[in-house]
Amino acid sequence: MGSPWKPFLILSVISGLSEFARAVAARPMSYAAVLRMRQDSSSSVFNSRSRPRQQHSGGLVTPDWPVFSSHPLSALSLVGSHEDLSSEESEEFGPVFVQEPDDVIFPLDSDEKKVMMHCEARGNPLPTYSWYINGTEIDSKTDFRYSFIDGDLIITNASEITDYGKYQCQVENSYGIILSREALLQFAYLGAFSTRTRGGVSVREGQGVVLMCTPPPHSPEIIYSWVFNEFPSFVAEDSRRFISQVTGNLYISKVQPSDVGSYICLVKNAVTSTRVLSPPTPLTLKTDGVMGEYEPKIEVHFPTSVLAAKGVTVRLECFALGNPVPTITWRKINGIFPKKARLRKSQAVLEIPNIQLEDSGTYECKAENTRGGTAFKGHLLVYTLPQWVRMINDTQMDSGEKLQWECKAIGRPRPTYHWIRNGLPLTSQGRVEIANGELTINKVQQTDSGMYQCVAENKYGAIFSNAELKILASPPVFVPNPIRVIATLGKDVSLECKPKASPKPRITWKRGDRRIQPNKRIMVLRNNTLKIFNSSRADEGNYVCRAENQLGSAEMTAILWVKEAMRVVLSPSRVEVTVGESVVLSCKATHDTSLDVAFQWFFNQNPIDFQQDGSHFEYIQTVRAKTSTVDLMIRSILLKHAGKYGCRAQTSADTVFAEAELLVRGPPGPPGVVIVEEITDTTATLSWTRGLDNHSPISTYNLQARSPFSLGWQTVKTDPDPVTGDMESSMAVELSPWVEYEFRVVASNAIGTGDPSTPSRKVRTKEAVPAVAPSNVSGGNGRRHELVISWEPVSEEFQNGEGFGYIVAFRANGTRGWKEKMVTSADATMYKYRDETFPPLTPFEVKVGVYNNKGDGPFSKVVIIHSAEGEPREAPSDVKAYSISSSEIKVTWKPPNPGPGKPRGYEVSYWKEAEQEESGEKRRTVKNETSMVLTGLEGNSVYLITVKGFNSIGQGPASAAVTAKTRKSPPAQPPSNLMWIQEGNNISLSWDPVKAKDNESDVIGYMVLLKQEGRGHIQVTRTINPSTMLSLPEGGTYSIEVHALSEGGEGAFSSQVRVVTSSGVRAKSSQCSVHRPTRCLTWTVLILVLLVPSASW
Repeated sequence: MGSPWKPFLILSVISGLSEFARAVAARPMSYAAVLRMRQDSSSSVFNSRSRPRQQHSGGLVTPDWPVFSSHPLSALSLVGSHEDLSSEESEEFGPVFVQEPDDVIFPLDSDEKKVMMHCEARGNPLPTYSWYINGTEIDSKTDFRYSFIDGDLIITNASEITDYGKYQCQVENSYGIILSREALLQFAYLGAFSTRTRGGVSVREGQGVVLMCTPPPHSPEIIYSWVFNEFPSFVAEDSRRFISQVTGNLYISKVQPSDVGSYICLVKNAVTSTRVLSPPTPLTLKTDGVMGEYEPKIEVHFPTSVLAAKGVTVRLECFALGNPVPTITWRKINGIFPKKARLRKSQAVLEIPNIQLEDSGTYECKAENTRGGTAFKGHLLVYTLPQWVRMINDTQMDSGEKLQWECKAIGRPRPTYHWIRNGLPLTSQGRVEIANGELTINKVQQTDSGMYQCVAENKYGAIFSNAELKILASPPVFVPNPIRVIATLGKDVSLECKPKASPKPRITWKRGDRRIQPNKRIMVLRNNTLKIFNSSRADEGNYVCRAENQLGSAEMTAILWVKEAMRVVLSPSRVEVTVGESVVLSCKATHDTSLDVAFQWFFNQNPIDFQQDGSHFEYIQTVRAKTSTVDLMIRSILLKHAGKYGCRAQTSADTVFAEAELLVRGPPGPPGVVIVEEITDTTATLSWTRGLDNHSPISTYNLQARSPFSLGWQTVKTDPDPVTGDMESSMAVELSPWVEYEFRVVASNAIGTGDPSTPSRKVRTKEAVPAVAPSNVSGGNGRRHELVISWEPVSEEFQNGEGFGYIVAFRANGTRGWKEKMVTSADATMYKYRDETFPPLTPFEVKVGVYNNKGDGPFSKVVIIHSAEGEPREAPSDVKAYSISSSEIKVTWKPPNPGPGKPRGYEVSYWKEAEQEESGEKRRTVKNETSMVLTGLEGNSVYLITVKGFNSIGQGPASAAVTAKTRKSPPAQPPSNLMWIQEGNNISLSWDPVKAKDNESDVIGYMVLLKQEGRGHIQVTRTINPSTMLSLPEGGTYSIEVHALSEGGEGAFSSQVRVVTSSGVRAKSSQCSVHRPTRCLTWTVLILVLLVPSASW
């Protein structure tokens, strides 16, 4: 069932369209005309004449649908639009192809037994279609296998015998006939090989052989391959074996014993993918000896003349028999061998993709072995289908005019031309002259109207260019009529006379009843326009243009008014302002009081968009009796607002334009290109060109630099300082050596600082000796007998050149001579010196210097650094270990005696008695603690434990191993049979005692956990008995769990008991096992009875 609102929607649309039609001068307009409105490519609102004509097959012409203007349309313009739409709707034209038929390859074994040839055209009136096969018209009435759907041809039960051939679509309406391109219908099939047994082939070892495929009937091309012995073992092609895709034969240049076997030719249809296998061909070796060496013999080669279409891929085959196996080489005679060419199948195939005209020429393949060589030559010729250079277009002419059409195409071979009119050949006779692609018809007549086709063809194809010729015949008609012209006093006036008529009419002008005679002030131009020079009030009045031809006559009246000329003054005519200020330009027009005036403002000859630029531009218009004024206010002026402002005042009589210039003073523009003229290690000489001063003299320049080490652009010091506005060069000083810089220049004037110039090219300052020493020199730590020295590296910015490194100098405190060591890495931060002779914590004087390829730089300040104290020397003492549960052992120890190598922490190693120390685990203290609890151990197990100290240098010796045995595991059985009695907020709880097994720790007590639901706090009660008394602090729901305690730790939890407190109620409950169901049920019923308050039973 349809939606109930759809009828209302349809009525609303129809009602809206009806109102639109009534608005258009109360003239009815068809809804189809409204919906077919198309956007005009010219200045008119709608286009009624544009109609592209298809010139060749392929492509679909799509109409452009309207984009409605936002400008209001007058009633007159709407009437004109309606007439244009009506003419568009009713315009009649000859047929134009939308789709022409394409070549078709139809598989005969297809499940779809119908072939469809497509043809589509447009025209008004609608065209009709007919089809031709090999030049004979198809009659669907006499042959039921043919049928038509619109322009498409459908062939049912198609067969190659009756339906193979060239098809052509003919389209016709009352304006003429056109023919499509010819489309070829082929059929794809692949027959079966003959089942007759093939004879064997016997050759000597070393001899060449050719195995024939002899393919079955097929269409179109097929792909060849060979099977060796059984499917799917395919013959692999190499320098000795080759399968020709032209003949299908298998060529073996030199037979080997491994080639003996059965060979089957497999062919595949490229369109249908059908495959068939030939009967096997046995290959055997003769026993009368081995074939000796012999020179090559080319068995398969390309033709002596090869034709190929431009753009396709060409494959040339060449293969030879011989012993030894020949090698194949290719060359192009008298030409450059194509770089895009590829050699395939051990060079037996030359493949040239996307072949072009320059690839034409003679190609040679050469086969050689040690016994000799042979060659074959063939010529490759590239042809091209015709392509249009110039086509014919639709033409409208008056009777008696001369028609000249020319069509031109390129192709190889050169195309020839013939002409068709309304589907029939056109020849030179009488008024018709045909010369190649040129058609001339003298003094055209109505009978020459129709559809014309220029056909360019060579032996490889044909192309069509179609056009319609219309011979016009109509009496004169003026639209619009009358016309009104307003002229300016003293100016020239032109009154046009442009009737629509065919043939061209005779034109006469008159004023009143008298025919106008040309004189010095009044003349009729060649285009029939009446021109009046230096018009005056006396020229006002009605002028009549009369047009007449043999089909009729018509008159048009032009009403002329002459008004006083308008004068416009724009003030001020030149004004200077500063950026940020505002200004008002006033445009005053004096004009005829009977005329309205319209103003428009321009900036540098472009109209000002007040909506887009409303933040800066505003206009105010004032209208009086004889004068109209419009002011342009420019606010918050920017530099870009400098230029010429124009005011255009326009009436229906004349247009006057006045212009004023606005100069804007502002910060300078960017200076020109910055050039680095000279560079040293710390200076750069720069030059630049002056930029715009924007009407305020430049006072100073600021030089800026940027390097990889700076935070953006930084102002640099200059010589001289400051850089005054009359200078165009300066020197940047105090730069860092061996740093890559970019430079730019910024100009300033009294108003402000301008934009910077574009950066200069990157330049690097010269190298210099380093000037910055390393900082934060320190050290310490390290292994025994080591002196560790560290520093913060010098930034690349201060390395001043290549080959940068460090000089580490040190000496024992109190000695004279310095030891110096070179560190060549610029990124190094540490140096280690080892000497077995000095004791731990020996003080050293240390300084670190820098150097590069230019020389040595400064040293840092001297600091005192001690040599390493070394790793701990002694093991911890008094190591003890004892079990605290089934999974935990506590270890304690005493630190070693004070001295060099003080531990910074301790490492405890432990392993089971039955295991090796290497398989054990290690744990370290967080700080310098002297105890640790080992967790996660196995119960009832003996562990060996050692302790060693460590620091940043390394580890000390381990203590002697001590042993400790973990306790037995806690009982695995949880407390059971929990029973409880509640009195108010007190709970009496009891359970069956837990008995430990032999491998479990004895029970030493119980732990009861009480938790109120919704609260995080847990109340813990310990007891040595299997019962306890609990106090519930407040009303609510509680959960109770019990587990046994033993030396081995806590046992398993009992099942949970939930209790709801109820004041003044005495209740008993229990958790029952499945072995005591009766008791459980009794207690449950009792609880329910006691906990339920008094109620009606």
